[in-house]
Amino acid sequence: MKLRTLIIDDEPLAHEIILQYVEEMESIVIIGQCYSALEALNFLRKEPVDLLFLDIKMPKLKGTDFLRILEKKPLVIVTSAFEEYALESFELDVCDYLLKPFRFDRFLKATNKAIDLFQLKNQSHKEDQGENSVAQDQKQELFLKVDKKLIQVNISEIFLLESFGNYVKVWVAEQFYLTPGTLSSFEKQLPVDFIRVHKSYIIHKPYIEYLEGNMVLLKNQQKIPVGKQHRSKIKQVLTKG
Repeated sequence: MKLRTLIIDDEPLAHEIILQYVEEMESIVIIGQCYSALEALNFLRKEPVDLLFLDIKMPKLKGTDFLRILEKKPLVIVTSAFEEYALESFELDVCDYLLKPFRFDRFLKATNKAIDLFQLKNQSHKEDQGENSVAQDQKQELFLKVDKKLIQVNISEIFLLESFGNYVKVWVAEQFYLTPGTLSSFEKQLPVDFIRVHKSYIIHKPYIEYLEGNMVLLKNQQKIPVGKQHRSKIKQVLTKG
């Protein structure tokens, strides 16, 4: 099966490069080319699409704003000359972020990732699993903006998230990454085994050593306070095992 793919970019040269790269691939077929996000909205009302190659800086409507408008999002690979939109894009669940100019090997890596996700989604539909739970189960990494870098962290290795002013400390074992954001924004992205235990803390259930009184001890020996409104929830979660 080929992924029905739409290019959305206001630069004709960007279209040409993607078309050249896609010629080398058997799993992707370009079914349309749009030169603005508004044009793409009209196209998507008429045609089913599996994958978007999406630019960010376009006239009238930015790529990120376009994604927020879409009720049903295809898989998305961002193609942009601007690095500063990467974190915002990953928060909108894009597959990958290609920084222009990109080579064929990097393009191939991104498209293969999209193909794998597409196949997983199709398989899960056949097993009658809901789209939301499937998407959450598939998500294995978080992309964190640290200083001027975008760092990939495996979700399964995260012990704890701690609020720190306008930042969040994402703890992996005994070290942490300091990234801009709020706990609430991270809470929406994380699987169900991450538990809010305090206004300033979210903990990962597999790394809980024990609960004693109003404190949780994690396996890295950190002691985390439990807020009053969260006590019954954490006890219930731990009792269920």
